Amino acid sequence: MSSIDRAVRTASPQAYGPSPLTRNERPRVLLVDDNKSILDSASTILARECVIVGTASDGKSALEAAARLRPDVIVLDISMPDMCGLDVIARLQEAGSEAAVVFLTIHGEEEIVRAARETGAAGYVLKPRLAADLPVAALRAAEGCRFASSSIPDDLW
Repeated sequence: MSSIDRAVRTASPQAYGPSPLTRNERPRVLLVDDNKSILDSASTILARECVIVGTASDGKSALEAAARLRPDVIVLDISMPDMCGLDVIARLQEAGSEAAVVFLTIHGEEEIVRAARETGAAGYVLKPRLAADLPVAALRAAEGCRFASSSIPDDLW
């Protein structure tokens, strides 16, 4: 069993839950994308509204960081080389994570949007809408609400 499998399977659910937010606290966000320029852009864009607690560039690192950092929100790419974001969210849920997930992706295809919605993710942001939509999606996710980029039809999300 790998160290990540051991960490995911043995950590208590409380170890994955988000820190409770008070009214004036900014959400704690973990950013996950295999593209460094996207990580940098997302970090800059979210810095005014959120606290960036960490970044990861692949699924395994995302799982480890989520266990260690206990973010309120995880901004997660769908297409990554080692483990797709849909698999990452499934593993997070199996481990008892309470972090809200916002997918940040290039995929606007109906079947992928539906698959993401079925995971229980709180948000779906298309990368071309990063600057306009990601801050709103992260804040809404932290409040327990859902959000999708405007080009995603309402009946899909």
